[in-house]
Formats: sequence, structure tokens, C-alpha cells
Amino acid sequence: MALSPTNDAALLQEVDEAVRKDRLDTIMQNYGRWIVGGVLAALLAFGGYLFWSHRQDVARGEQAEQLIAAFEKLQSNQPRAAAAELQKLEADGDPAYGAVAAMQQANIKAQTGDLKAAAALMAKVAADTKLDQSLRDLALIRQTAFEYDTLKPAAVIARLKPMVDAKDPASSWFASAAELSATAHYQLGQFDQAGALYGRIAKTPGVAKSLESRAVQMAGMLGVDAVADRASESAAADKTGAAQAAAGDQKGSAAPKAAAAGKAEEVN
Repeated sequence: MALSPTNDAALLQEVDEAVRKDRLDTIMQNYGRWIVGGVLAALLAFGGYLFWSHRQDVARGEQAEQLIAAFEKLQSNQPRAAAAELQKLEADGDPAYGAVAAMQQANIKAQTGDLKAAAALMAKVAADTKLDQSLRDLALIRQTAFEYDTLKPAAVIARLKPMVDAKDPASSWFASAAELSATAHYQLGQFDQAGALYGRIAKTPGVAKSLESRAVQMAGMLGVDAVADRASESAAADKTGAAQAAAGDQKGSAAPKAAAAGKAEEVN
């Protein structure tokens, strides 16, 4: 008697399941220990990573507290104690905290008149490729400021040119680098280049008021009307803002306008 189609399907399913089970048993017999070992190794590695990450967070917190303690010693006029804390942090800390500690040590040395040692510490930070570029740029600017009187103006311009010329993205420290470069151009008698740089500084958003004021004065002295440029830019911004506000009023509901009309009638 022939099997019905339904029975054939059930038989094929049972055979298929038996084959799969046989294959799984074979794999486990041959590679079971390796598979289990691999899973355990992955779990141990993941657990180790979590522990390491936690320890890193704890260490960074401790280093932040150490840095704050050093700053507090400086504020309380304990430069030697602060320097000891900073030296320890520079030697044992995270690269970023170590860099900040080195830069603060440089500032301490500069305050005592040791500009050569201060510049050397800044140069060390500026050359550290493990650090964020913005931090390295700041160190290079400070190094150049400490060494300025011993450098030729052309060397200052060449050193800071990447920051001054950077467009996309612009350097975080453009204004400071541009001021040093503009001063060097001025010393070389390159008044057009100096004036153009001072004008760019004056138009840079977010510049410190003291630097902006110096830039406007120097630009004006060199024939660049940075005040007029800023005034025209401000007027254009105001015009754009007014146009956008008017467009928003047109798209808004009529209720505010009706209320305003009612108040005007009350006044009349």
C-alpha cells in the first residue's frame, strides 16, 4: 500500500531532523571543546575589557583631582608643592593630563623668567602625536611666544602658517597664531600682510575682547577698516534676521496680528 503525500512529508522531515542531529553530534564530538573554549575566552576578554574601562575611568578621576590640587597650591602661593604634583602627573598620568601638567609647569617656569625651560616643555607637548591636535597647537603657540625674542620673524611666520592658513576646519587657535604672525610681518615691513591678518582677527567670531580691540586698532593703523567691515557684517546679519522674522510672521497664525490691531485701536 503506497504512503499518502502527508506521510511522505512527515517521513522526510524526520529524516532531515535525524541528519541534522547526527551532524551536530559529529561537530560537538570533534570541535566541542574548541567551541566551548572559544566562548569562554570571549566572555573572559569582554569581562577584562569592562574591568579595564572601569579602572581607566577611576584613574582619570584621580588624575583630575590631582591636577585640581596642584592648581589650588598655585593659588595659595605654593609653587614648589604645585610643581611636585605636576611633575608626578606628567610622569604617571594619562597623556592628556600629563600634557596639561607639563604646560602648567612651563607657565610656572616662565613666571620665574626661565623662558628657555618653559619653551622646551611646550615643545615636548607640541611634538607629542598621541595628543589632540588642538592641544598641540596651543602648546606650539605658547612655545613660540616664549621663544619670540630669539626667533627671526620669518621663522615665526613659517611655524604658525598651518594654523593661520587652515580653512576646513579652521584652527581653534587661529586668532592667537595670527596675532603672532601679524607682528612678525610688521617687523619685516610687510604691512599689507600684517593689516590683512589683523582684519581677519577682528572679524573672527568669539575672539576675546582684548584681542579684538588690539586687532581693530592695528588694522586701522595699517589701512584696514576692520570697524567698517564688522559694522557692515552686523547690518547684513540684522537684515537677514528681520527678513526671517517677517517670513515667520506671514506663516504664523492671524491671532497675534488681531491682538496687535485690537491694542492699537485701544490706544487710539
